[in-house]
Amino acid sequence: MRFLDVVLLLNALWFGAAFVQFSIAQRNTLKILVPREERGNPIAPTLSASVAFLGGINLPIGLLSLYFLVARPPFFQGVEAQLALFLFFAACHFSQFAYNLPVLKRGGRVGVAYWPVLKGPMLRIFVIDATLFVANLIVALLLVA
Repeated sequence: MRFLDVVLLLNALWFGAAFVQFSIAQRNTLKILVPREERGNPIAPTLSASVAFLGGINLPIGLLSLYFLVARPPFFQGVEAQLALFLFFAACHFSQFAYNLPVLKRGGRVGVAYWPVLKGPMLRIFVIDATLFVANLIVALLLVA
């Protein structure tokens, strides 16, 4: 399996997992985002329901990666098409990584605000998005070289 294929597979798995986490396991996501003592807050169910759109965004990105991995459409064989796709995936991962940076700078969970970036599931998300950003960028750079 080529490095390009491995990265496509990892993209599909990661974005698929994000779909499950945010759209199917909303209550679990609430436990990550909201401290235990605040889960009785009337806004908590609204927050839990509102994260479903994050899964809705991640699912088609994962399916797109899976499609290119499995179907290998003829228009994807050109370097320009592959470059555009891997830059797109790199941007997706970077945006998810980058939006955790201000939370990290604030110190993670501050009272009941924000979430703990450097522990538990959010650390995993932070590290994997950073890693997959770099992996997709490497594929793009290899395509240009």
